[in-house]
Amino acid sequence: MDCETNKPIRILVADDEPAILDSYRMVLDAAKPATNSKISDLKSKLFGRQTAKPSRPDGPEFDIVYTRGAESAVLAVRESRLFDKRFAVAFLDMRMPPGPDGAWAAAEIRALDDRIDIVIATAYSDVDPRELSESVPPVGKMFYVQKPFHPHEVRQLAVALGQKWIAENKILRLAYYDGLTELPNRAFFMTRIEQAIDFAKKHERSLAVLFLDLDNFKRINDTLGHNVGDELLRMTARRIAHSLRSNDAVSRSVAEDDDKRHLARLGGDEFTVLLADLQKPEDALIVANRIREELTKPMQLDNHKLLITPSIGISLFPRDGEDVVTLMKSADMAMYFAKRTGRNNVQFFEGTMNEKALLRMNLENELRQAIERNEMSLHYQPQVDLVTGKVTGLEALIRWQNFTLGNVPPLDFIHIAEDCGLIIPIGEWVLRTACRQAKSWQDADLGFKRIAVNVSVRQFSQKEFPDIISRVLRETNLDPSALELEITESILMNDADSAVETLKRLKTIGVHLAIDDFGTGYSSLSYLKQFPIDRLKIDRSFIKAITTDPDDQAIASAVISMADSMNLQVTAEGVETGEQMQFLIEGKCDEAQGYHISRPMTPDAAERFLRELKDRQNGEETVLLA
Repeated sequence: MDCETNKPIRILVADDEPAILDSYRMVLDAAKPATNSKISDLKSKLFGRQTAKPSRPDGPEFDIVYTRGAESAVLAVRESRLFDKRFAVAFLDMRMPPGPDGAWAAAEIRALDDRIDIVIATAYSDVDPRELSESVPPVGKMFYVQKPFHPHEVRQLAVALGQKWIAENKILRLAYYDGLTELPNRAFFMTRIEQAIDFAKKHERSLAVLFLDLDNFKRINDTLGHNVGDELLRMTARRIAHSLRSNDAVSRSVAEDDDKRHLARLGGDEFTVLLADLQKPEDALIVANRIREELTKPMQLDNHKLLITPSIGISLFPRDGEDVVTLMKSADMAMYFAKRTGRNNVQFFEGTMNEKALLRMNLENELRQAIERNEMSLHYQPQVDLVTGKVTGLEALIRWQNFTLGNVPPLDFIHIAEDCGLIIPIGEWVLRTACRQAKSWQDADLGFKRIAVNVSVRQFSQKEFPDIISRVLRETNLDPSALELEITESILMNDADSAVETLKRLKTIGVHLAIDDFGTGYSSLSYLKQFPIDRLKIDRSFIKAITTDPDDQAIASAVISMADSMNLQVTAEGVETGEQMQFLIEGKCDEAQGYHISRPMTPDAAERFLRELKDRQNGEETVLLA
């Protein structure tokens, strides 16, 4: 939909007589004045007797296309739609032998463009206006001028109808376009899907709807401000549009013209793409992956280097729905599952997702009451020094025992808490409970050194997060050096510049900082050098096959060596066998954590564990290292 209002008004003129076209040109364009007697005679027939050349008054600028005949006029309108350069007004002569007449052209043009104003130039003997209005509705967009007419009549019609078209476009832009990105909005997109579905049903074709959501956009918006967030959305829109303009075979097959490929912003950080006349489902996946690859390229905004990722859901017509609402709902649900599988992902809709969505809704409702019902608890897993065998710390791990659902694993509810915002109160409860427990163990003189607490994306993105840490430490009277915050690698790299500032504020408080799941993200070594961290935790995925897989051995050894050169401690997660432990000891890893040492324990069990270690060998807090 061409809704730009600062362009020249596009006008189409169709007549079979070149001289009459020149007369229109003289009135509307004033570029090629008629001179010979034949033109003068025809001009008199068209405009009536006149004694002087009319002056061209000030007014809007016209972009005029002249055609000879009805068929060429229809072709011009079709091309205007193809290149999104619509005409505002069409002047059609009623009789244009030897081809079809103006009535035929008007009907064909109206079928192509329901917004163009059509002016029929005719003698009343040529046609009954009422009959033509009925065959080419609406009445309010069909006009007539009787031959001969004054030249100013033509220009005034062109000006008035052109300005009317501009005013209508302004209204349409407000109603159907997003003001921030200038993309079509939800209402426009839904209309396009309806049209595409009608076409697909008539011609037994398929189509796809892509539903896209930016991962962690809210964190960026809250941290860097709405101006940066708005520019990020504008750049996202441009990148998606660019990825859809590929010249490869898939793009041509799913997007031959503008009517077969539509991009819209639904609101917030949600975008949708319509792929009409789809040849095969795999084509939708190719387009989705191209969008994903384009969006994952770093963005430089307001002195911030941002790395964003999208989650994309795909629904197919008619497999996943035969109406607009169902297709959109299916694509939205597929997007949610794409986000759940790890973000930066593409997921086709599957029938089982409806059932899973209901389960998720029920889980979210239960989760909202979990803290009030005292259903949450913390378990603690020891971290052991691989040189001395002493317990250096314990990691606090959340557990949820629901009254009706029973034990709910963290993998099943943490991502829901993150999505719906409940992770903020849950995370603060975990922090306060862990710090209170750590203080209790310190007061009991159990030789306990530090407590490790995981930090979520939303927690870290809060501007007041360092203040929350300070407040909890004061409330629990825990020494800051006894608290270690574990932050995943991906959280830090979403906006590395902002992360550096937050980490510096946390270090000022005096807490220890660790990068969790190291090796699974995409840390830049230049940024890693800037992060004021104390520890790297090697992800369990590299430890699982460390005794048999040369690649995992090389990765673990490289991380240990790099950390040593940067004066960082290294903790290996997921140590489950003595062989793994021995490899890490020989590789000079600093600490280990996993089932081989101990499973996560309740507070009482963890306290007994610490007391038993303290009582061994005259207070030497050691455990077996193999």
